[in-house]
Amino acid sequence: MLWDFDGPICRLFAGHKAERVAADLVEWLALQGLHGLLTDTERETLDPQVVLRAVGRRHPGSDLVAALEERLTQEEERAAGSALPTAYADPLIRTWTAVGARLAVTTNNSPRAARTYLESRGLTGCFTPHLYGRTQALQHLKPHPHCLNRALSAMGAAPADALMIGDSASDLDAAREAGVPFLGYAGGEDKEKRLRAAGAGHVVRSLEPLLRLLRSGHAVR
Repeated sequence: MLWDFDGPICRLFAGHKAERVAADLVEWLALQGLHGLLTDTERETLDPQVVLRAVGRRHPGSDLVAALEERLTQEEERAAGSALPTAYADPLIRTWTAVGARLAVTTNNSPRAARTYLESRGLTGCFTPHLYGRTQALQHLKPHPHCLNRALSAMGAAPADALMIGDSASDLDAAREAGVPFLGYAGGEDKEKRLRAAGAGHVVRSLEPLLRLLRSGHAVR
């Protein structure tokens, strides 16, 4: 079971707002004399990963990218302290583990942030050591299947025998590229529409039906 992190497992920026993090990254770049590195749209984004990717495209592999990625990682670790669990995620993770499924996190967030959050919920043992996330090689972020392929290889799992749970089109594209079946998680109607428009054939608004199926003794695939 390959889980995206922010969305299916928790709301990472529930308390430590993503838009504030994005603004802080933009401000930090300005303090380095790099205000002009971003477009007006990128400077106004509410998504810190947009800022990071923009710099990564213009200065791939640079010390600047490394420094910016580390700043975002620290912000994500801070956010993990106030993240809110997705409804039914904790018991679903524990139940899947109890019935013998192997679980991995495959995320565009920092694996350090994922570990911080999972430790706070007592869930680390359900995933360790399989936490695969963002590195400074930003070209490997989803929709690239790199983190999914790393998880499959480490667990010795065939793609067709796995399942990816994600909440974005980039998760779906990465799963397709890796050959992994995909289940979309949509916390609301708009997100469900976006996933279905991207081609997701199976989308749930809640993880509760999966938990119910598992507890009734049925495999979820």
